[in-house]
Amino acid sequence: YDGGIRDFVRHLNTSKEALFDEVGWFSEQGDAEEVEIAFSWNTGYQTDGIHSFANGINTIEGGMHEQGFRTALTRTVNTYARAQGILKEKEENLQGEDIREGLTSIISVRVAEPQFEGQTKSKLGNVSVRSLVEKATNERLREWFEEHPRESKAMLVKAMNAAKARIAATNARQTIRRKSALDGAGLPGKLADCQSKDPSESEIYIVEGNSAGGSAKEARDPRIMAILPIRGKILNVERARPDRMYKNTEIISLIQALGAGFGEEEFDLDKCRYHKIILLADADVDGSHIRTLLLTFFFRQMRPLVDAGYVYIAQPPLYSTEIGKSKRYLKDDVAREAYVLEHPNAEFQRLKGLGEMDASELWETTMDPETRTLLQVTVDQAAIADETFAVLMGEDVDSRKKFIQTNADDVRFLDI
Repeated sequence: YDGGIRDFVRHLNTSKEALFDEVGWFSEQGDAEEVEIAFSWNTGYQTDGIHSFANGINTIEGGMHEQGFRTALTRTVNTYARAQGILKEKEENLQGEDIREGLTSIISVRVAEPQFEGQTKSKLGNVSVRSLVEKATNERLREWFEEHPRESKAMLVKAMNAAKARIAATNARQTIRRKSALDGAGLPGKLADCQSKDPSESEIYIVEGNSAGGSAKEARDPRIMAILPIRGKILNVERARPDRMYKNTEIISLIQALGAGFGEEEFDLDKCRYHKIILLADADVDGSHIRTLLLTFFFRQMRPLVDAGYVYIAQPPLYSTEIGKSKRYLKDDVAREAYVLEHPNAEFQRLKGLGEMDASELWETTMDPETRTLLQVTVDQAAIADETFAVLMGEDVDSRKKFIQTNADDVRFLDI
């Protein structure tokens, strides 16, 4: 980017509505380390817009530089809010998630001797970097706020609204927990749970539609496979705060079934009841939309599930053909074309609904661990994934149109 990390922030915010035009920037140099940070806020509700780099390497697991920035950001914003009289004496401090709502920030540090940790060696462990980033943020960000009062006020108003929504979400969450305690185990009534209590071998199929859910319940291996049918399309969380999510029946069912909470502050991967979360939807446009809505929810609200490789997409067949009295299922266009070479006169039926298969067919083609195909969902570049979800599921129609036009040639099957 010609304008460095400032332009990077502008690029990430292209598909979002900026809270203000200005992109903030500051830098600081230490003995053998230096840091530069660019930042801006948009009108969205995401709190995962911080992307960090060390010596040009994307530190997707974060580390000391992110920790230092988060700590100093929360402290500096609260101090400034009180100095401006926006946060009154008796009011509680804003929490980090309130301030980070809609924030897009790039943290770039250069370190003479970087210490990389974590499973993928993408977490920065240099403690001295945390101190440098905290010092820089405490001093330079406060100066930026004072020099940009209009932008700072807009950010604070947004953070205050986020705090109100967080409190409303907390109250809704407590209500749900009280109801769950009265109901018993706290699991959704439509969940057909598995017998195993070992998360490492347990799977949950999130199935579109009650009829398909019934077939899946009948087809499954009840020892290790749970089935959660969902009705219709869940809430698009790209455009909703947590308090609205707690009013959505399907999202509540998902949260209760997985048992690990949700949101950046509360989600606990170790409490997840299943280590395979499999999305099973029809192979048509509606099914694709439902999968995208679910993936948006997991990426934004249960991100550790994706990072840990727990999320999968089932691959039900797209076609069926009959050979005598038996039926043959074909996964996609490639499989169909290969089959045509061997059987030129074969006729194919395009399968549109999971409900068209009975339990034995669903097991054989889609659920049997010995023969099924699962697509594991991974995120190698968080910034790219963040941008893609914002384009596809956000409010900016022009960005979505441009994305579709640019990627139209890559579509393998268009269901009209």
